[in-house]
Order: sequence, then structure tokens, then C-alpha cells
Amino acid sequence: MPSVAHLVLVLATFLARIRPATATAKATFQEGALPSYHYGAPIGVECMNRSVETGEHIENPEHEIQWIPFPACNETGNPLEFHYGIETELNCTIPMIDDPFFHLLEFYIHSDAPLACRLPSRPPAHVEMVGDKPYEQEYIPLVFALAGTLQLSHLHISTHLNVLLHSTPKHHIHPHDSGVLDSGAAYSTSPLSHMDGLSTRKLIIGDPLPLSFSVRWFPTPALPKTEGKVEWAGMGGHVYASTIFYSLVSFIAGVLGSAVYFFGIILPKRLKGRGLGGATPLGYGMNGVGNGWGYSKRID
Repeated sequence: MPSVAHLVLVLATFLARIRPATATAKATFQEGALPSYHYGAPIGVECMNRSVETGEHIENPEHEIQWIPFPACNETGNPLEFHYGIETELNCTIPMIDDPFFHLLEFYIHSDAPLACRLPSRPPAHVEMVGDKPYEQEYIPLVFALAGTLQLSHLHISTHLNVLLHSTPKHHIHPHDSGVLDSGAAYSTSPLSHMDGLSTRKLIIGDPLPLSFSVRWFPTPALPKTEGKVEWAGMGGHVYASTIFYSLVSFIAGVLGSAVYFFGIILPKRLKGRGLGGATPLGYGMNGVGNGWGYSKRID
């Protein structure tokens, strides 16, 4: 009989082998239990609350950074939000710039303090696992690099911004149209063209601020390349080389399958018991019989 020490060694080896698999299964289950954005789901933007006197961030009673919604857009009546996976040209007009917000814009343009915002990486979790720590909402930073020039009585601000949003690489447990945010960036375009007025605006206190955003999505943290392995242009609605390959293979397989079925099953049944002329395309076979593709003419 085996000794007690030998049994203990066998049991320890067995537990060591199953522990990583159990931990992996638990991690996969936790990942699957966490929600992900579906295509078109709204994603609200909230920004760091700052002092209009110093530009320093404001803290809540728990000494945590205080976050407030992005100013409401005149077009929707709601704070700025993006929609998961949707690439679009988005307008957001802030109806009136009051004195405190005007001074904050001066901080943002002069780079004394950034327009630091954030987006929730996932929707709020509604399911909790027994014995596990409750899920804590995670965010990705989205800093708006707002460009312009400061004057004594007014400022020029670039009103068009590019917004680039990345998703995490797709996992097999996620549906095709869902995903999780990975990172993002937003920046003004053409900041030095304030003289022609195409993409900038002269702003004084009391004016509206019309902002426009070109929103683009990418399915991984990688940026597209003109040369290299990664040659896609955003997320959704784009044609990949693999898509063309699989479509071509599917088409050829369908044609071959149809041909085998017709010539192996349908055609022999039609030819059975009929003359050769009945199977000719023109319908004028030998001995004058046949009326096209195997149907013989009936003689009364």
C-alpha cells in the first residue's frame, strides 16, 4: 500500500494543477459577468471641476476629485455624449459663455489647466458575485486639447475637434456589436487659422460657443497604418482582406455544391426513361422529340 507521504504528495500535485484552471475560469466568468457597451449605446462625458480663480481642481468632502457633466448642448439639451461605435460629425453649441466659464476657457487655451474629462469604460454593473468585492466603475481619461489665442478683451478658440476613441481587443465571450473602452484623445484642428474664420471663433462673454466634433472609433488600441499589417479605417462598416477572402471561398463552395447537386441528382432523374433529345437545351433532339431540358412533347 502507498505511504501517507506519497498520498499527500499526489494530492498536492493534483491541487497545484487544478488551481490555475480554476482561477482562469473564475476570471473568465467575472469578465463575462461585467457589462459591455452595445453598438450605439450613449456614453456621457464628465469633466474635472475647477476653480475659476486658480484653475485648480476641486475636491469633494472625501478629498476626491469632483467630476461634473460636460456643459449642456443646445442641440439636445443634454451634456455632451458619444455613442459606442458610431462615427459621426457631432455639433454641440454651448448657449452662452458666462464670466466664470470664460475664465476657465482662458486656463484651457493657455494650458495653465487642461480640459480634463473622462468616460466610463463600461456601463454600470448590475450583477454582483457572492464573496467578491463589488465592481468599482472604471474610467478612461479624455483630455480635450483646446487651442486658441488670448487677447485683452476677447479670445479666439478653435471650434472643431477630432475625437479618437479606442476599444479593447475583442474577446470571444463578447457579442459582435459590443465592447469596452480602452483609451481616447481629443484635440483642436487648425488652431492658427483664426484670421480666415473657417474653424475658429472670436469669443467674448455672453457669446455662444459652437463646438463640432469629428468622432472616429478604432477596434483596438493600435492606430491605423498606410503600410503594414494594420490597414483598417475605424470601427464597423469597413472591408477587410479576410472578409473578401471568406466571401470568395463561400461563393465558390456554393457554386460547386449547386453544380454537384444538379448534375448528380436532378439531371439523372430527368434523363431517366427519356430519349437523348429530351435533354438538349434547344429541345430538338434525335427523332424530333424533346422540348427543352428533358421535357418531351406530348403527341395526341
